[in-house]
Amino acid sequence: MIRLPALTPLEHVAFMAAGLLTYLVVTRVRRQRRHPYAALAWVMGIAAFPYLGLPLFLVFGTRKVVRPATPRQPAPAGPWAALAPLWATRLLAALGVAGARPQAVVRFESDGEAALAQLQRVIGSARHTLDLCTYVLGDDEVGAAVAAALADRARAGVRVRLLIDSIGSLKSAHSHDAMLKNAGVRTRLFMPALGRPGRGRVNLRNHRKLLIADGEVVWSGGRNLANEYFIGRVGEPPWLDLSFAAEGALAAQAQALFDGDWRIARGARQALRLGYAERFARQQALEQPSDAADYAAAPSTDATFTSLAQWVPSGPDFHEDVLHALLVSAAFHAEQRLLLATPYYVPDEAVQEALVLAAKRGLQITLLLPRRSNHRLADWARGRAVRELVEAGVDVRLLPAMLHAKAVVVDDVLALCGSANLDSRSLFINYEAMAAFYGRAEIDWLADWINAHAAQAEPASAKPPSWLRDIGEGIVATLAFQL
Repeated sequence: MIRLPALTPLEHVAFMAAGLLTYLVVTRVRRQRRHPYAALAWVMGIAAFPYLGLPLFLVFGTRKVVRPATPRQPAPAGPWAALAPLWATRLLAALGVAGARPQAVVRFESDGEAALAQLQRVIGSARHTLDLCTYVLGDDEVGAAVAAALADRARAGVRVRLLIDSIGSLKSAHSHDAMLKNAGVRTRLFMPALGRPGRGRVNLRNHRKLLIADGEVVWSGGRNLANEYFIGRVGEPPWLDLSFAAEGALAAQAQALFDGDWRIARGARQALRLGYAERFARQQALEQPSDAADYAAAPSTDATFTSLAQWVPSGPDFHEDVLHALLVSAAFHAEQRLLLATPYYVPDEAVQEALVLAAKRGLQITLLLPRRSNHRLADWARGRAVRELVEAGVDVRLLPAMLHAKAVVVDDVLALCGSANLDSRSLFINYEAMAAFYGRAEIDWLADWINAHAAQAEPASAKPPSWLRDIGEGIVATLAFQL
C-alpha cells in the first residue's frame, strides 16, 4: 500500500490558500455571478476540506464553459411587432435572442396519452431530417416506443440525430443504443461525465426538450421521454405536465438551437464560443426570408397573424442569464397578474424579491407547486421562500399530484412554456429553452390551465416551522444552487 507523505501545517495552509485563490481567479476572470449561498458554500468547503473541495469545484463549480459572444439582435420590427410587449422583446433582443415570428399552428397538450400521440405524429411526419434533444430517454414503454419510432424513420432514409444528456442517459442504462445504432440513428451524449477535460464540465447539463421534423415542425415542453411523463408508472398516475407542437418559424429557431447543441456535444471549442443568436442569424440568412416577405407569405387570417412566438434559450451558451433577466423584468412590468407553475421553487434573491414587491403593489400572483415533488431536497429548500411569498400576499397553491409543468403567464401579453424550472439550477447552470408566446389564444390556454389546477390545490401556509425544520431548510438552501 502506497502511503502519501503527511503535510506540515504550513503546507496544508498553503494548499488551502491555493484552493481559495483558484476559486477567486476562476470566478473573477470568467465573471461568474453566483448565489451568495453558493459562493459561501464553495469558500467554506474549500477552506475546510481543500483536498476534496478544490477538485469538486473544478469539476462541478463552473457556470459558463466560456463567455460566448451573443451580439445584440435588431430591434423588434415588422407588421407584428406591436403584438408583443416592447419591454420583453427589446430586452431579449439586447440579450442576443432571435426575434419573435408569426406561427402557422400551435397546439398544447396537457393529457399524457394525447401528448404521446402528438409526439409520435411529429416523428412520423419527418421525410428528410429528424432531430431530438432530451434529458431522459427512459428504459420503459415510452422510451422504447420513441426509440423504435426514431429507428423506423432512420431505416426509411430520414437523417435522424439524437442528442441526450450524459447524466440523464444514465436512467435508461443505454438500453436502446444497439437498436438505434443498427438503424443508422446518430447519437451524441451531451458533455460526457468521463469525457476529455476540454469537452466541458460535469455540472453543465442540457435540460432542453426539442423534437424537430424537417425544420418545419417542433415538439417541445416540459416532458422527458419516460413513462411518468405520459402514461404513469405501474400503479401510479402520470405526472401533470405540458407539451406543445408548433409549425412555422418557431421550428426554424429550434433547429438552429439544436444544431448548436449538437456541435457543442462534439466538443469543438469554436462551437462553445459561438452564441445561439449568431448561430441563428447565420441560418436565418440562408433559410429565412425577410420580415416583409414573411408577412406577405403568411396567411391573412387574424388567428394566424396573432399567433406570435419565439424561443427564449438560456444557459452557458449565452453571455447573460436570459431567462432570469426576463422573469425579473416581467415581475416589475406586470400590471395585473403573474401566474406561475413549476415543480421546484428554489429562487435566488432577485427573483424572490421581484415577486414579493409585485405582490405588495397589488398584483394577483398565483404560484402552483406540487405538495411533494420527486426531489425531497428541493421541497425542503423552498420552505423559507414560499412562506415569505405567502406573507407578501402571493397565492401559493400545493397540488396533491406531482406537477412537472413549467409555465409563466404575464398579464395578457406574454406566456412562457418549456423546460426551465423556477430554481437556480435552471436559471443559472442548465441549458434550457422556453417558448415565449404573445398570441392571446396561447396566453389564455396556459392561464386557464394554471388557474384550473390552482383551484384544485390547497393554499400553502406561512406558519413558521419547528426550529429543527428551520435549521434543516437553511442547510439545504445553502446547497440549493446545485440541486
